Amino acid sequence: MKKLVQFGAGSIGRSFIGQLFSRAGYEVVFVDVEERIIRALNTRREYIVKILDEKQETWVIKNVRGLHASQLERVAEEVAEADCLGTAVGKNALAEVVPALARGLVRRFERSGLRPVDLIICENILDGARFLRDRLKPALPPEFPLDAMLGLVETSIGKMVPIMSAQEKEKDPLLVYAEAYNTLILDKKAFKAPIPAVPGLDPKENMKAYVHRKSFIHNLGHAALAYLEGVAGKGYTYTWEAVKDPELRQKAKKAMWESGRALIRAYPEEFNEANQEEHIENLLRRFGNVYLQDTIYRVGRDIRRKLGHDDRLIGAMLFDLDHGVEPSVTAEVAAAAFFFCKTDETGKMFEPDEEFHRLILPRGLDFILGTVCGLRGDIDSEKRVISLLRPHFERFSRQQKG
Repeated sequence: MKKLVQFGAGSIGRSFIGQLFSRAGYEVVFVDVEERIIRALNTRREYIVKILDEKQETWVIKNVRGLHASQLERVAEEVAEADCLGTAVGKNALAEVVPALARGLVRRFERSGLRPVDLIICENILDGARFLRDRLKPALPPEFPLDAMLGLVETSIGKMVPIMSAQEKEKDPLLVYAEAYNTLILDKKAFKAPIPAVPGLDPKENMKAYVHRKSFIHNLGHAALAYLEGVAGKGYTYTWEAVKDPELRQKAKKAMWESGRALIRAYPEEFNEANQEEHIENLLRRFGNVYLQDTIYRVGRDIRRKLGHDDRLIGAMLFDLDHGVEPSVTAEVAAAAFFFCKTDETGKMFEPDEEFHRLILPRGLDFILGTVCGLRGDIDSEKRVISLLRPHFERFSRQQKG
């Protein structure tokens, strides 16, 4: 039986990557820091993915086991013998997979010579391959053939996985909810070994186009619904409520189409009016999935990251302007993000968002644009972004005070 070593046994690791490979006949070895998850995997050797959609299903995912991330030598041994590798640990923890990965690659090379393996990077970050390569090189012997031994395969993660309540997690730590969408877009050119014969993998020649589409249409659409709902004071809890609101849906779609038109101009070999319309309408349908119970809190939280220079808001505006599209609605969405203050089921804001409101927002727009958004205003496109944002920010500021 072939084996996937999956770093990260969280919601994406279990509901998406592990699930795809297990159902294709692979053994899946999860590596994680959560002892409770690892114990449960090793006790049960299976877990449940519950599909929340019009057609509700229960998938039993078998042939799984776990290793704690602290078991460095055992993890390295699994890497040395793996048929494929994956990560879904989050940007902040991604560097932590490097020691075990490096040891495993050295062992693999010593035993079998040049027998490449691919690492599928299931993280919503830009340049994940470069990030890992830059950290692996110093951890390997000077002449180690890293580029020949390891394919660093970037992906576009489109699967939506809602937050589960503490009570649900306590009842079954391995249970995970997800939507029915089950396609993993990945970089065809990055593979060093044969591409795994796993249904649901969708390799693309021009990966950059699809990374941009995910950030500037999918992520932007979620942001538009969340942030515009907040400043409008609608009082909704779920994304499906926002999608069904005609005003919010119309504005979200307009913002998505600003990026959609820019993407057509940037990647005419990949995108056109017809497939962009199909993609945007399909996303809005998925956002409106009542059964998923995805919250506005989940899709909107972490505003500092989402207001980053290259992310779904400022990044989309700069991308649009670079391709001759005026991002007027996206500017309204970005300005609304500064005032996002949704709370979770316990009535608490996401801690970094609470800090943003307490320490950063009072310092004003110019401070936020420079320190959070990375906008210096020394090039034309950045000047235009700032000029588009300012009137919306001032309007929402007056609205909050009045």
